[in-house]
Amino acid sequence: MSEAYLHVALRTPRGKARPDGGLAGETPHGLVAHLVDAMEARGADPRGRAERMTLGCVGQVGAQGGHIALIAKLKADLPDGVAVHTLNNFCASGLSAVGAAAAAVASGQAQWALGGGVEMLSKVAFMADKADYYTATDMPPDRRYMQVALAADLLAEKEGITRDELDAVALVSQTRAAAAEDRPGLIASRIAVAGLDHEEAVRPMTLERLQSLPPAFPPLAEAYRSILGDRQIDHRHTVAHAPPMTDGAALALIGPRQGAIARIVAHVEVGGDPWDSLTAGFAAMDKVLEKAGMRLADMDRIEFMEAFAVTHAKFLRDRAPDPDKVNVSGGHVAKGHPMGATGGILLSTLIDALVECGGTLGLVVATGAQGVGVATILERI
Repeated sequence: MSEAYLHVALRTPRGKARPDGGLAGETPHGLVAHLVDAMEARGADPRGRAERMTLGCVGQVGAQGGHIALIAKLKADLPDGVAVHTLNNFCASGLSAVGAAAAAVASGQAQWALGGGVEMLSKVAFMADKADYYTATDMPPDRRYMQVALAADLLAEKEGITRDELDAVALVSQTRAAAAEDRPGLIASRIAVAGLDHEEAVRPMTLERLQSLPPAFPPLAEAYRSILGDRQIDHRHTVAHAPPMTDGAALALIGPRQGAIARIVAHVEVGGDPWDSLTAGFAAMDKVLEKAGMRLADMDRIEFMEAFAVTHAKFLRDRAPDPDKVNVSGGHVAKGHPMGATGGILLSTLIDALVECGGTLGLVVATGAQGVGVATILERI
């Protein structure tokens, strides 16, 4: 197999997922079309090059139903001959889609491919597909669906992650996200859409404010009592430790080496224990580093998905990375989580961070509910 190279990776800002949110007047397929237009404006020629496009999207109903990648292809005026795929790998969907595009190029199925994701939670609410699995009782309790917020509290309790550690993660994320708006290099790959030119969910935060907030998810425990039984949970996550619901999209163009900005060194997807549903990202990270023959310390920049503050706190505690290399422009706890787009957004954010610091190696780690983990290593050219 040959290699796959990244030529451009763009993202939209993240708009609040509410009727008056900054992107709420757009459509999911329209957001993707804006990214294709922006690629054209930057000389990447996706309409002339791309042979296939894979988009991640979690809520594939309503405005995002009917094969959203196909609809986006039509809206973006990509050639009729472009093959399209829509995939759902929960919150890692966008990075899985980039991996699928890279695999198509590396295997010779296509010379050029687009990969990314889109999610508009202002139009398609969380769990709007009403899957039978969400309430099914025909499997053992540890195989049933558990909302990720409850899983985050369970993980924090199991791992001994304190409220102070969660507050510290949220404060750093908010502070860095606000500061990034004044560092052009960190937002170089973000385009403005519908007049929105910043991350709308970022909010001023102080440690005192964080410490004053009550746990947000105790009611979920009662809703999932059939799974938990008599188990009582020490709920620790507040709304400030959870990624805000947002709208957004991201898209990357993958192709041959000539003219590329980065090489895709390795890409790994793993499954994990659904009970410890936010830990599969760690397994994916370990596996991708092993596959590449690299160490965490080799990475110049890391985008580690803040799938609730507990995952980031656990990463900092257990793996002891240089904190100045991790999520340098803030993370999802501050900027929000458009689920199917998240992995692609992190990839685009990583490229900006590497370019700004003059670094070479970068790592993206994405985590999803029920044991989903994806990780990618890039080498900047």
